[in-house]
Amino acid sequence: MNKALLVSDAAYFRVEYEINPYMHTEVQPDHATAVVEHLNIVVAHRAAGRRIEYVPSSPECPDMVFTANAALVRGNRAVLGAPPPERKAEMPYFQDWLINHDFDVVEAPYAFSGQGDALACGDLLLAGHGQRTDRRMHAILARELGYEVVPLQTVSPRWYDLDLAVAVVEPGRALAYCPEALDEPSCRRLSGLGMDLIEVNVEEATRFALNLISDGVTVTMTKGAPQLAAALRAHGLRVVELDTTELAKGGGGVRCTALTLDNPLPSKS
Repeated sequence: MNKALLVSDAAYFRVEYEINPYMHTEVQPDHATAVVEHLNIVVAHRAAGRRIEYVPSSPECPDMVFTANAALVRGNRAVLGAPPPERKAEMPYFQDWLINHDFDVVEAPYAFSGQGDALACGDLLLAGHGQRTDRRMHAILARELGYEVVPLQTVSPRWYDLDLAVAVVEPGRALAYCPEALDEPSCRRLSGLGMDLIEVNVEEATRFALNLISDGVTVTMTKGAPQLAAALRAHGLRVVELDTTELAKGGGGVRCTALTLDNPLPSKS
């Protein structure tokens, strides 16, 4: 998992609207620096042995760099995201890419933040709701992609997508999460999964610490979360920390910039 990723680019990245608490139109990212940050993420993926696929961004899509919201993919099937109206223009580009690469594409009938609110963990799907994803999508994801869904509700727009509150570190073995970002039933569900849980404090979580990509060997994450980085290294993982200061002005980190294309198919009984 996370050895094949779809990315876009930061060529047109800017803050043109405000759809999460991290975005402020009066605080624009430095464009050249944002481009370099994104290129460094891609370089880090390749250095970790990950295959990168690419879809070019388009001028009318300033958030297209955050490809994780495009869909959720498993095997050769993809459920498209249904993002806020400001990002609807992105969907045809991602849909065309998926179709042209032989994916069977299913459109979402309800609000759905794509992989941002749907974290694969083996045969489990940690599925967010409460902010950008309609909970009715959970049954659709279970039916179309064959997952056992674990519903998790985030408690405020600060955690507008689940991938800001929870990270899959090693499927079936370890998760990281911010307890304050989830309601109590969701925290109990995570505790009941029987995996090691790494707790992350609010300060690091709001710096996009949990917005990371792990393939079970290497974790690629943002700088500025030393406690989580140390905990991951203590689990025997290689940790690569990258600057995402300018990308963060759009409300995203490392995980937001890549759509996983190699989520494992259901295990055979």
